[in-house]
Amino acid sequence: MGNRIALFYAVTALYWFSTYTYVPLLSPYVVAIGGSLSMAGMVVGSYGFSQMLVRVPIGVWSDKIRSRKPFVIAGGAVGMLSSLGFAVTHSVLWALVFRLLAGIAAGCWVVFTVLYASYHQPDEAPKAMGVLSFYTSIGQLAASTLGGVIAERYGWHAAFWLGAAGGLAATLLACFVVDKPPARDHGGIRVADMLTVGRDRIVLGVSFLAVLAQVVTFTTMFGFTPEQATHLGANKADLSWLTLAATLPNAIASYFSGSLFSRWIGERNVVATGFAIAALFTAAIPLCHALPLLYVTQAVNGFGQGLCMPVLMGLAIRHIDAGRRATAMGFYQAIYAVGMFGGPAVVGWLGDHVGLSRGFLAVAATSVVACALTFALAPGRAARQVVTRSS
Repeated sequence: MGNRIALFYAVTALYWFSTYTYVPLLSPYVVAIGGSLSMAGMVVGSYGFSQMLVRVPIGVWSDKIRSRKPFVIAGGAVGMLSSLGFAVTHSVLWALVFRLLAGIAAGCWVVFTVLYASYHQPDEAPKAMGVLSFYTSIGQLAASTLGGVIAERYGWHAAFWLGAAGGLAATLLACFVVDKPPARDHGGIRVADMLTVGRDRIVLGVSFLAVLAQVVTFTTMFGFTPEQATHLGANKADLSWLTLAATLPNAIASYFSGSLFSRWIGERNVVATGFAIAALFTAAIPLCHALPLLYVTQAVNGFGQGLCMPVLMGLAIRHIDAGRRATAMGFYQAIYAVGMFGGPAVVGWLGDHVGLSRGFLAVAATSVVACALTFALAPGRAARQVVTRSS
């Protein structure tokens, strides 16, 4: 059991490493090769757009064939191809194409999470997702830190080659992951099952909160905060340290959010606290006139964002029976991809027309709304019933 889990952690970290080596550089890179802020927003957001299209089909397909491992392998392979595409091209159009491909790779995450959850009891789902999110953050942290440092020394494309290498390693290691399909008596996914999952109140409510969480994440630490930093004189290496300042606290918060913090104050309160922190420190971004202050806002913001997503992910599938968890997670992740796409697209447009400062303030307001909605949409401690198969 221990070796199986350790291998899965390694594959998870490398899988995310493959598509995050260039994330701190992405919006400045698009602007540097001739794109506008609106175009940078489209490139950043295209990652979420393709996920929105593929995550439900991938989840259903995985449940239908009762196998998770092929999609874990495919995730690493497609991530490798995406980074390789960035490495051998140099245009805004190709950046859009290969970021779309990165989103397809990320669409396989739905199966990663379900396979990992299958190694645990249902009531352990929030805690398990917190631990898995920690290793996700470790991969993203290592990627974004090394990517900027290497790009500063060897040029933009060095970060893309590094990502391709990480994707290759993820693909090779994934071949040794232990599959754990649902029991054969589940009989695959039927239309009635999809409709049941799709109209489940908890899945829909938690997914909407995740949309708002992703708006914050993909317009700040994975979106336009690096562009704000370049206005303050940051170079490529500085952009890596900026992302490190956000992702390290994010990883710590992710590790404890579904276990220690949830036991202390309850899952719903953990999520609401995360949104409140994100609101305050996103609003502070335009007030920063020196890089060290921007680092502080991102560190605290990253911690707040790390409180939200792991808990929401666990809540989305905890009450769903094992045979339809990939479908439920597919719905959840497809819906929250709307925030990954829409957030950067809207803020990029605002950046071109009214300035990035107002874009950040709009995101802070979104986080305030999300904090309030958490108490209406997230299930409380008593919500433990399991949604069973339609008869």
